[in-house]
Amino acid sequence: MALTYSKMTALGSMAPDFHLPAANPSLDGPDNEMRELSDFAGGKALVVAFICNHCPFVVHMEDALLGVARAYQTRGVHFVGISANDARMYPADSFENMARRAHEKSYPFSYLYDETQEAAVAYGAACTPDIFVYDEALILVYRGRFDETRPGLGAAHGGDLAQALDELLDSGTVTMDQVPSMGCNIKWK
Repeated sequence: MALTYSKMTALGSMAPDFHLPAANPSLDGPDNEMRELSDFAGGKALVVAFICNHCPFVVHMEDALLGVARAYQTRGVHFVGISANDARMYPADSFENMARRAHEKSYPFSYLYDETQEAAVAYGAACTPDIFVYDEALILVYRGRFDETRPGLGAAHGGDLAQALDELLDSGTVTMDQVPSMGCNIKWK
């Protein structure tokens, strides 16, 4: 594992489009359906989380992320998870294992596979987890860490992400300090 920090993509950027297969397609559409950015538009906000199955930083915060997603989906926030890791080198992150993980953990959002890694490049994702929050116009208003915890250093709670979402939903802007996410590097081909 190479410890990597997020690139902190420029605020005000538009959410890049994507066309990716869902590992848990029956969640929000027909089986084997591809998902596009427009499938997640129309909410009060959109959270795009670059995650994977094997990274200890993602495993550490996974249950808390699912809890934050469930809580904020009731407030009109859409969530999507994307794995861009090279599954040939990291088989735990294969499409089949993504589907298994999404089912076992009852993911409340689509878990997409970016096999070409084009979406990760377009978003400026560098690590897992790498979190991006877009407003209802799909303009980037937050990017950075989930919270201050790390594997072995406190229980994950999602305080940074929750604060960003609360500020966005309550006032339409995010004014909090934004700290880069930290985790495993994306496993590039």
